[in-house]
Amino acid sequence: MLKGFRDFVLRGNVIELAVAVVIGAAFTAVVNSVVDAVINPAIGALFNAESLTSALPVAIPTVSGGEATLYFGAVIGAVLNCLIVAAVVYFALVAPMNYVKRRADEKAKAGAPAEDAPPSEIELLAEIRDLLAKRDATP
Repeated sequence: MLKGFRDFVLRGNVIELAVAVVIGAAFTAVVNSVVDAVINPAIGALFNAESLTSALPVAIPTVSGGEATLYFGAVIGAVLNCLIVAAVVYFALVAPMNYVKRRADEKAKAGAPAEDAPPSEIELLAEIRDLLAKRDATP
């Protein structure tokens, strides 16, 4: 049972996922600060509001005779934040990584080894085999 757990944890996907979550959390703080400090005030200035949460209010009557206020600015702000975060993630992470991957693929097709490419599993196993054979051969 513990061997299965160890194999699961040491599988590359689990470690990569853990690293992605940590980096994603750190990156979220940066993106949120840019959105809150730069983008939201600019959009608030466009709607002549201090913040988007109070922009574009619409009052509607309630069943008890009072009024409820809908703030469409908050919805617009949330949609814009989502689009901005998606754009930042794409242009800061996805596009550069796609470029690096495409360059590595082009080098591999041209026959040149990729820069800082880790050894393949077969190469590692062959190296381990050779080291074990060398160790066993020494008296």
